[in-house]
Parts: sequence; C-alpha cells; structure tokens
Amino acid sequence: MNETIAADISRFLAAERPRQTAFLAELVKCPSDNPPGDCATHAERTASLLEALGFTVERHKVPDGLARENGMISATNLVVRHKFGDGGTVIALNAHGDVVPPGEGWTRDPYGAEIVDGWMVGRGVAVSKSDFATYAWALLALRALDANLNGTVELHFTYDEEAGGAIGPGLLLSEGISRPDLAIGAGFSYAVVDAHNGCLHLEVQVDGKSAHAAMPSTGIDALEASTAILSSLYGLRKNFAAQTSAIAGIGSPQLTIGLIKGGINTNVVPDRVTFRLDRRMIPEENPAAVEAGLRRVIAEAAASVPGARVSIRRILLAEPLVPSPGAKRLTDLLCAHATRIMGEPVPAKGVPLYTDARHYAAAGVPIVLYGAGPHTIEEANAHRADERLPLADLYKATEVVALTLANLLE
Repeated sequence: MNETIAADISRFLAAERPRQTAFLAELVKCPSDNPPGDCATHAERTASLLEALGFTVERHKVPDGLARENGMISATNLVVRHKFGDGGTVIALNAHGDVVPPGEGWTRDPYGAEIVDGWMVGRGVAVSKSDFATYAWALLALRALDANLNGTVELHFTYDEEAGGAIGPGLLLSEGISRPDLAIGAGFSYAVVDAHNGCLHLEVQVDGKSAHAAMPSTGIDALEASTAILSSLYGLRKNFAAQTSAIAGIGSPQLTIGLIKGGINTNVVPDRVTFRLDRRMIPEENPAAVEAGLRRVIAEAAASVPGARVSIRRILLAEPLVPSPGAKRLTDLLCAHATRIMGEPVPAKGVPLYTDARHYAAAGVPIVLYGAGPHTIEEANAHRADERLPLADLYKATEVVALTLANLLE
C-alpha cells in the first residue's frame, strides 16, 4: 500500500477518536434488547447519527408480521452505500445492533456507556454495536482520502442476530437489496475468524396425562418420560469430547439443555413438559444427520414410558461457516494489517459460536469476521454482566479495516 495513504488514514482516524467514541456511546445508551426484539427505535437513532456524519441511509423496514414470525416485535435494516470510481468490488460490512438483555450482576449501568480505565462498559458495546463505529469510521477515512479508489463499500446494520439473522442479512440478500462480492462481519476478538460452528435448536414437547398425586398410576407422567430423554441426551453428550474439528479454535460438538418448563402443581402428575436444546455442530458434521440422530435418541428414550407422546419442533438451524477460497486475500490483508497495528501475531482461526456470516456464505459471498474487541470474547464479558470494550482496540480495529478496504479498492 502507498505509505502516504496509510499515513493519511492513521492521521484522520486519530483526530476522529472523540467523535467515534461519542457515536458508540449513543448506540449503547439506546436499548435494543432481543428478546423482546423491539429494535426499530434503535435503528432510527442509528440512522440519524449516520446521517449526521454525512451518510445517505436506506431504511428497509421488516414487515411487522414477518418480524413476529421470527420472534421479534420490530426491526429495520439499515444500508449505507458509497461508491468510489466507476466499477470495482462491492464490499459489505455487517454488524448487528440487537443485543441480549442485560441480566443480573452489573456493577455499572448497562446503558450508561461509562468509560472505566479506558474501557467502555455497556450491553452491546462489544457485540456488536462497536462495529457500527468501526465500519462507519473506516468508510469515513476512505472518503477523506485523496486517492483513486475503485469499488463500493456498503454498511449493513441489522437487528436480528440474536433471533437467527433471517430478517436481517438473510432478507437483504434474498431480496436482492444487496449483492456484494465480499463481506466482513462483526468481530469480537483480535483474531480474524474464517470458520465457526453451526447450531441446531430443537423444542421437545412431551405429553402425558394428568392425575392426582395420590394415584399416579392413573396418569402418564410426562416428567418421567422427559427425564429418560434428558438422561439419553446427556449420555450422548459425553461422547462429544472424542470428536474435535481440524479447524483451530472450533473444538468439539456441544449439547446444552437451556430451557425447561412443565407441570401443573405439586400434587398433580405432570401432563406436559417442554424443553429446548442447543446442539453446536463443528464444520465437519452434517446438520441433517445431526438432527436425525437427535430425533432418534429422543424417540427411543420416550418409548420407555408407555403412553407418553413426543413432538419435536425445529427452532433454528444455523449452518457452519467454513473457510472460503474466495476470501483468502481478504483474510491475508486483515491478518497482515492487524499483526502490524496490534503489535502481535493475529492469525485466522475458527470460533465455536455461530454468527450472521453464514447468511452471506449461503448466498455465495466470501466472508470473514473482524472488528473491535479485546484479545478474547471472554475478556469482553460478552453476553455477561459488565460487557466492556477497550477503546484503544476500537481505534486499532478501525484502522485495520480501513487499510484493508483501501487495498481491496486499489
């Protein structure tokens, strides 16, 4: 890269740090918890802030009925497009503004955006409102350059990652609102992420027959059948450690029973129990085979309680992300710039999470994840109390993204 361009980017971003920090703080102060997923207000606040920076913002409102079908109340997808030259590559930068609810245990206001020892604290500050700021300022830096760039940069700010991404990136791509050639998705650590796990969520409903607790034999105990199912699932989980992905950072398959409810009263044989399971799939696994195997284990276990009936509903199927040959130059550039700016080796690796990146991959768009974050997602307290982000890492990540874009648009 031309050294003058690199120096101009660095100088511009250094001068913009107070404004970038204030922008991020405003995003954190505006709640966008999902659930309940009533995120249109945050989208409008974001659009107004972007317009104040000089961007033209497209607002793509998700129909209310479609939002409800996907477990949300409201969502508006935001798209910013800036064209350099008269052709070239179209690069999308995607981050999500919906966040998990704060939960308990905070020592700071989750919507306060307080800065403590150089870290901003607040729900969503790391995952992934920070990358609204990362990507917006990377694009601002390119716009300020006196350079002959060629191509288009698009900002895709969406609001349903916590609900699966179908009405966010999924909708932008399926409806042809955007047709990018490459994409960068929101990051959460120093690493450049080129692979991640898939995820299957199933809801299992076990129906029996209620009866007085004094005469339990006259009923069919749904909890007894559920206990047999849960024991079989936990038994299955014990074998997962023996299967490890060949992709660094991914690890082994996982299974968690995260939600359970049922019963009528203490003195009544429970007639219905429902629970939801989360099955993380490594890239080497076949999602259809994983689901079929789980359904088989559940049905066989339920059969141990005569009369119990089981129904299974798929809530979510997120395909794994695998390294794409089409993303190699993007990955190499991000790793090289990040290694120099962070002052330590920054590799490409996988993570055991799942993200909206899979929607771009499914549409044939090569994508990797990179953005603001401390060394690890654990340091950020992501999805936990006192979520936080080192502002120095926000500034560094912004420079990495801006330099990478400049290379791709040369």
